[in-house]
Amino acid sequence: MPASSSHKRYHVTTFGCQMNEHDSERMKGMLESLGYAEAPEPEAADVILFNTCSIREKADSRFVAHLGHAKRLKAADPERIIGVGGCWAQSVKDEVFARYPFVDVAFGPGQVHKLAEFLTSDSLTAQGFFEFEGFTGHLPGKRAREFQAWVQISVGCNCACSYCIVPSTRGREVSRPAGELLEEVRRLAADGVREVTLLGQNVNSYGRDLRPRPTTFAQLLHAVDAIDGIQRVRYTSPHPKDMREDVIRAHAELESVCEHIHLPLQAGSSRILRAMRRTYTRERYLDRVALIREHVPDAAITTDGIVGFPGETEEDFAQTLAVCEEVGYDGAFTFVFSPRRGTSAGTITEGLVAHEVKVERMQRLVEVVQRRAAERAQRFVGRTVDVLVEGTSRTDPSRLRGRSRHNKAVNFTGMGAPGEIVPVAITAATSQTLAGEASLLAGADAR
Repeated sequence: MPASSSHKRYHVTTFGCQMNEHDSERMKGMLESLGYAEAPEPEAADVILFNTCSIREKADSRFVAHLGHAKRLKAADPERIIGVGGCWAQSVKDEVFARYPFVDVAFGPGQVHKLAEFLTSDSLTAQGFFEFEGFTGHLPGKRAREFQAWVQISVGCNCACSYCIVPSTRGREVSRPAGELLEEVRRLAADGVREVTLLGQNVNSYGRDLRPRPTTFAQLLHAVDAIDGIQRVRYTSPHPKDMREDVIRAHAELESVCEHIHLPLQAGSSRILRAMRRTYTRERYLDRVALIREHVPDAAITTDGIVGFPGETEEDFAQTLAVCEEVGYDGAFTFVFSPRRGTSAGTITEGLVAHEVKVERMQRLVEVVQRRAAERAQRFVGRTVDVLVEGTSRTDPSRLRGRSRHNKAVNFTGMGAPGEIVPVAITAATSQTLAGEASLLAGADAR
């Protein structure tokens, strides 16, 4: 049963991307500023919240299953509050209360702050908040780890990828002022944060809308690097059309900017990229990869790929495999295309790829990605890399786990506290993880 009214508790379930993870941390911080405490399970919560995703079909279906459980909890205790936020809520804003009448409050990604307004009001009626306004980065946060933090640098997206619903759920791109961002990072550093991840739907286009003085993303990286205490800077996600040399050079020139770039490919065929409205070609993409290899030869490059986009032929798919072979990604997030409501690709009826063909192509793509990732990972064997300790290994409690600057998961034996950076001698590597032993040779090959 939920706690007494004087000690209200909340539970947040998060689906989707890093931006959603960031938004959920802000939800939690905001709720705790109102006096709520976090409950380990929804059964023990007075307020059950879902931060939803509408990018992938799997996230949609998982969320609906969770929502069914919340409906049963609400029936058992009508005083419970059920809230739905995020991209899915925004995408079905006209239907959410009709389809799910037990939901008390619904809000889009730009309206997280309205949750507090609802919880502190005297209203007993269901309310929906779906305007595009404000940054969740302005809200108090509750970080999953004290030494790592998300920093939201922009919201929204000006791209028009035919398969993507983000522009309609998060609005047009708006950048946060650089001074405000840097002050937030300074506060985080003073609070013990050692690693920040800069978040935006397209981080590379950051700052172009700032007036009177636009700020480039590369300039922002330089300014964050100059802040004492911040030892690692990551960012996600960039867009290949906006990946410029000044940002790539920052990886080589700035001590804190990590040797990892996530560069979404989506497809290796220029014809399919055009149908996706990605606004770059296969050649342009490979040119960006060549520039990365020139300035940061040891960089880890990861990517996203979509299999079975409408009209994709075997020849188109072969070009995707060829790019993956040529680049040699350190990892990839791969997805079977599924039509999403509110997107132009979701209305395509011709050239649809059969499900069994999508599955077979996905298997071939995964084989190439994992084989090349395993080959690439061997370059770390025999090296000592700095690992930011995150906790105990998930598979072996006697070992520790953390991440290298290349964003490789590392499981190792030895001593180290969460938040500590430990040099680890790498003894083995797979496509996904590295293994090793904490080294006494501190500082050896910190890059």
